Amino acid sequence: MPATITRFTSTLFRIPGKGGWTFAPVPDECAPPARLAWGRTPVVATVDGQRWKTSVWREKSGRTLLAVPKAIRGGKGDGDTVAVTLEFSL
Repeated sequence: MPATITRFTSTLFRIPGKGGWTFAPVPDECAPPARLAWGRTPVVATVDGQRWKTSVWREKSGRTLLAVPKAIRGGKGDGDTVAVTLEFSL
């Protein structure tokens, strides 16, 4: 099955507190359908040219999030804009 590829820009936000994660919200029109428990969907993500295998997940509110590790985002953080590509199977 061929992969679906979607591209968008996103503004990073950080969950406050010790060990808080940094996320790139996925626009509704770019979000893959939830396929696994907790609304997760496996994807291959690219953020500003850094590519890795991960998952996006859907919050109870319906918003889809991509966690972006520090090693991937480099010096970028809360409030910075990133270019995102997601590859996933439907």
